[in-house]
Amino acid sequence: MERYVRSSLTALILLLLQTTIVPYLSLEGYQPDLLMIWVVFIAIRRGQVEAAVSGFAVGLLQDLTTTQFFGLAALAKTVSGFAAGYFFNENTTEQTLATYRFVLILLLASMIHNIVYYMIFLQGTEVPLVGTTLRTSFVTTLYTGLFGLLPMFASARKYSR
Repeated sequence: MERYVRSSLTALILLLLQTTIVPYLSLEGYQPDLLMIWVVFIAIRRGQVEAAVSGFAVGLLQDLTTTQFFGLAALAKTVSGFAAGYFFNENTTEQTLATYRFVLILLLASMIHNIVYYMIFLQGTEVPLVGTTLRTSFVTTLYTGLFGLLPMFASARKYSR
């Protein structure tokens, strides 16, 4: 039970950071997704089901803070959490979190998240759907991956002790 409380508090803190501080780190409108990093972390630590449920929960919280397409972030984070959960292996959890594999999994899950999100979000607009989706997804994924280096280095330091 304590694990779920700690996980919920971490998600709320990340949501607070995502909505207050991360907009100041925006590069030409692109922002890293701290909640996506959390969902991938959960996927590697606990597996597909918990990652999908966590993705849905944090996505729903994220949807509550924005006024756009209610449920879209929940859908995208659920799908990407489920996909990231394929890389769960309880025998290699610590090694995965402490190496570049974490960032690679984060990049893959973030790209899935962004493609799902923007393919639905941009429906019915005048912008070129595929080009805009791929460009926005790629840049946002790279920016999120850059921020994903922080928990990777923290895990590497913890694992090396």
